[in-house]
Amino acid sequence: MKKNNFLKNAQNSLNNLRQNPIHNFAMNHSMMIYNKNALYTFIPKNGCSTLRLSVAIENGCIEGIEQGHWIHSNNGTFNATLGEAIKADYTFTILRCPFRRLSSVFLDKFVAKEPEAWQYRQMLGRQVELDNLTFKDFVLSLKKGWLLTANIHWRKQVDFLLYQEYSDYFCLENFPEAIDTLREKIGFTVHDARPLTNHGSDGFEIIDNNCFANTCGFDISVMKRNGQCPSHKAMYNDELIETVRELYREDISLYTEKFGPQALLF
Repeated sequence: MKKNNFLKNAQNSLNNLRQNPIHNFAMNHSMMIYNKNALYTFIPKNGCSTLRLSVAIENGCIEGIEQGHWIHSNNGTFNATLGEAIKADYTFTILRCPFRRLSSVFLDKFVAKEPEAWQYRQMLGRQVELDNLTFKDFVLSLKKGWLLTANIHWRKQVDFLLYQEYSDYFCLENFPEAIDTLREKIGFTVHDARPLTNHGSDGFEIIDNNCFANTCGFDISVMKRNGQCPSHKAMYNDELIETVRELYREDISLYTEKFGPQALLF
């Protein structure tokens, strides 16, 4: 299990490592599982609430999901030190199909008008109305380079990675494999945080027979109140597929390398 934990971004700058912003960003999304000497890199929208809850329980800070809201103020509590990151015996992260991840951001954060949606509106000078915003509007706006890195929920997954290689990469689309492997390899128990967060499309009738790329967020929110939700696939048209392929080229390449092209939505 022990390997050389080569830091992915350390050599990108000749400055002191503490002043390397790309490295520090990845360090700030690391979590040590202390009794296992394991490091988890969390990536928003990739099952991270479940893993952050599980790490907090494993590290003895909370007892169960009843105290689960503690995790939202403690993302940095278990950040690795440089020494811990280098000496970790086991490292892992969870990747997600970039197409599904991005549509999940819209269906979750934007349709429900969570803080990330209001921040997006503010970043665009309040020139957009969230009720009228479509998935197409959102995706095409990310072609503004600065906006692509402006929020962790749609920032590229490769930006979060601390190492050139991890002991294990898991696929959110096959999450049970991650649960089994973590239990078998390091004795780590995964606790489901979905009852805490109410994220995702669980409990909805998934609608897959229309294209919702140009459907306003308000209209999708009405659908969700009526128990229906568009599928991830139904959020895309050909233009958006090609746009995401270009914007998230590195994420798609990594995902395909680890899990094969058949695991991608497109």
